Amino acid sequence: MGSVSIWHWVVVGIIVMLLFGRGKVSDLMGDVAKGIKSFKKGMADDEPVAAAHPAEAAKPVPGPAAAPQAAPQAAPHEHKAG
Repeated sequence: MGSVSIWHWVVVGIIVMLLFGRGKVSDLMGDVAKGIKSFKKGMADDEPVAAAHPAEAAKPVPGPAAAPQAAPQAAPHEHKAG
């Protein structure tokens, strides 16, 4: 009962095909493919911009050491049980 066999997936596939129809599933797969292509194109467009300005990419980013120092705070008083 706990395992999923190939027949379970076949039945699920048939039910999906009956509910959505062959046209809807192929349209959905086409939309997914277009989304993936668009994502890859966007990633490819970002790479040349970073490569075009290597001097800017090599600039150090100011970290906590460059931030102004805060004034030291007094330690809280401890109460001893007596």
